[in-house]
Amino acid sequence: MKLIKTTLFAAAASVAMGGAAFAQDAAPFDFSFNVGAASDYVFRGVSQTDENPQVFGGVDATIGGIGYAGVWISNVDFGGDTNGEVDIYAGVKPTLGPINLDLGVVYYGYLNQASGADEDYVEWKVAGSTAVGPATVGAVFFYSSDFFGGTGEATYFELNGSAPVAEKVSVSGAIGKQNVEGPFDYTTWNLGVGYALTDKVGLDLRYHDTDEHGFGDIYDSRVVAGIKVVF
Repeated sequence: MKLIKTTLFAAAASVAMGGAAFAQDAAPFDFSFNVGAASDYVFRGVSQTDENPQVFGGVDATIGGIGYAGVWISNVDFGGDTNGEVDIYAGVKPTLGPINLDLGVVYYGYLNQASGADEDYVEWKVAGSTAVGPATVGAVFFYSSDFFGGTGEATYFELNGSAPVAEKVSVSGAIGKQNVEGPFDYTTWNLGVGYALTDKVGLDLRYHDTDEHGFGDIYDSRVVAGIKVVF
């Protein structure tokens, strides 16, 4: 079952590269592109590629320095016909004193899914982060009225943080709780290190785990290596 994509790889890579997709100078309308690969596609602690490699790419637009929108695609493998994921998202990033907010919506679409699979769904997001010395700490909340596979209402809450430890090296991690109608609730956590190979290329090595290994192998602990290029 498809249960969630880890955003921490993107977060760690962007921290190491000084804010990859959205930390450009404010402009009325600007674009950035990204491509990458990883040894596994892990979303909130769960493999989305049946523990096989991932290739992904996307485009992000910044609007007036506060709004954003984008599209992101990746291969997936849920053991059936579905073989691709397309995420479409948009939102705003206002500032409230020392707090950087992120208010948005994400549509998760799946390619070649079987008839009646009902895998597509929408999540609403409220996130905030702030600087604590050289580090950044934050929290994010997602809500879906009809989650993946038509499982009903679902929420995800996460606490996360990142910090530079050297000129090109950062560490980051998160702990989150996924709640889904039925017996699919679980807790997930990850910890990793990002390295800025250049100002456009970021590497990430990350440990993921959940407290529900009994749900199947895709929920087991794993270490994932990835590379992301932003241009």
